[in-house]
Amino acid sequence: MKITQAEFVISAVKPHQYPEDALPEIALAGRSNVGKSSLINNLIMRKALARTSSQPGKTQQLNYYRVNDRVYLVDFPGYGYAKVSKTERQAWGVMIETYLKEREPLKMVLLIVDLRHPPSKDDQLMYGWLKHFNIPVTIVTTKADKLPRSKWDKHLKVVKQTLEADPRDKVIMYSSEKGIGREELWQILEEKING
Repeated sequence: MKITQAEFVISAVKPHQYPEDALPEIALAGRSNVGKSSLINNLIMRKALARTSSQPGKTQQLNYYRVNDRVYLVDFPGYGYAKVSKTERQAWGVMIETYLKEREPLKMVLLIVDLRHPPSKDDQLMYGWLKHFNIPVTIVTTKADKLPRSKWDKHLKVVKQTLEADPRDKVIMYSSEKGIGREELWQILEEKING
């Protein structure tokens, strides 16, 4: 997709704050520090539209980015970060659950995992949950450039096995640094947006 326009629209917590223009939505879920913001910036070819932070757990709402007036990328709060209070974690859980179960324009969730490490318990829970609610999911493994190419297949296999991934779900290897996987991911997103 040729990006002609991309903008941050709103940080939403409650359904009444979600945009109402019914554009298709693609949500991004993953652990804190897995590189969701870098992925968004790389997808939309902007240096710093999605704020990357060295402080994990920074995103605490659903951040909406509108691209080409055709689709929203919805960045979820990163999960699994210890410094967040239990109450806050529960509030996030409710917010995300409400969104996933009730959001009509949601077309797909990108589950972002770090290729270098086996998916965490939280990743497994999130994946299981998405499957349970029949929400289309694509697994995106980030930071591919941090591993030698010779180890990619081995690490991909670990990701798929740990998540017990459905063979029908696509798995994309990604590097925001090098742009690996960008074209392939946009192709998948285009199909969902147009479908």
